Amino acid sequence: MKVRQLKKNKVNVITLGCAKNTYDSEVLMRQLQANSFEVEHQSEKDDASIVIINTCGFIDDSKQESIDTILQFTDAKKRGLVDKVYVTGCLSQRYKDDLETEIPEVDAYFGTREMARLLKTLNADYKKELLGERLLTTPMHYAYLKISEGCDRPCSFCAIPLMRGKHVSTPIEDLVKQAEFLVKIGTKEVILIAQDLTYYGLDIYGERKLAELLRQLSDVKGLEWIRLHYAFPTGFPMDVLDVMKERENICNYLDMPLQHASTKMLQSMRRGTTKEKTTKLIEEIKAKLPGIAIRTTLISGYPGETIEDHEEMKAWVNDMKFDRLGVFTYSHEENTHAFLLNDDVPQEEKRRRADDIMNMQSEQAWENNQKLVGQELKVIIDRHEGDLFYGRTEYDSPEVDNEVIIPFQKDIKVGDFVMVRITKADFYDLDAVLI
Repeated sequence: MKVRQLKKNKVNVITLGCAKNTYDSEVLMRQLQANSFEVEHQSEKDDASIVIINTCGFIDDSKQESIDTILQFTDAKKRGLVDKVYVTGCLSQRYKDDLETEIPEVDAYFGTREMARLLKTLNADYKKELLGERLLTTPMHYAYLKISEGCDRPCSFCAIPLMRGKHVSTPIEDLVKQAEFLVKIGTKEVILIAQDLTYYGLDIYGERKLAELLRQLSDVKGLEWIRLHYAFPTGFPMDVLDVMKERENICNYLDMPLQHASTKMLQSMRRGTTKEKTTKLIEEIKAKLPGIAIRTTLISGYPGETIEDHEEMKAWVNDMKFDRLGVFTYSHEENTHAFLLNDDVPQEEKRRRADDIMNMQSEQAWENNQKLVGQELKVIIDRHEGDLFYGRTEYDSPEVDNEVIIPFQKDIKVGDFVMVRITKADFYDLDAVLI
């Protein structure tokens, strides 16, 4: 009988969930590499003796995916295909005791802020001198830059504070060093992420410092695009818009999850705002930065949401004409404030309402894209498949927004910036030719 040869010092890191988990995995992988481990990310070779699963515990679907992945690798362990299985991340932070009881085959569980303990379990040292160093799992030309951890917001539906803890900002000088490291290894675009960009700096500087952070990051030579994700609307620092306007390498793009339009729903969600305040904020942003692409996310089927609430949100979305939009169906999460409410909208109706809004948004996306036909735009090339390149404009973030499809040309490579003319557009893709 042939026995599989496992590499005793090889680790396969599996990442589930959001970009913040991706960032954490990249930092962990660099630490492991510095401790002489051979490291791969989501390898299909099946020759690693150690598997580390970085889990997501945000909503039901993501929790189930994490559990299924854990079971997949504990089964592989039973069959001798893996020696050790470790679990970290949000699901492990939130449900560690339950997981230890239900899936004891896992060798150890770790929370979201226990990287040093995980490394120690592997007889590895946490090397502080590696500040800012990561093994990128994204294409080399773009990377996520996590500017803070945790969240102090009281949103009723959200379990992130349970999993990530209170808001902790990373000092500006440390983030600049991280950006400089990324540029050295070939990164041209950084995407700022956090549970809440808006809150950045309050805990360590006593005031919101996102604008100052942007100024210093935009001064990093070689950094051509800076993109903002996950800005909370309440308390949004308007001086950020001034910096975005004056600095050419800050993308005219803002991701701002708004969650709902009905003031009744926003109050129940504990968002600290109203429909009128939200509308005014979006109008002010658009007035300050004409042509900005605003991405938002909404929740359908929150407890107590009536058909009238849904129709109000739908009409509001139609009026606001967002450039990019996604809709989640509400997930009833234990230990959140909303869990005390009656989850009274059936799952099928939640999905119907979400689809209703997305169908309308697709019409808006079509109209937006038709306006781009004939325009000349700067595009970064993300990948090459067959005889085509796939890229993005400054108005599009990786994996969630439009792609620009361009005929292959030999003297261009992935990661290059090119100028193109848009020749055709559909709902979510643009065809273009090189200028």
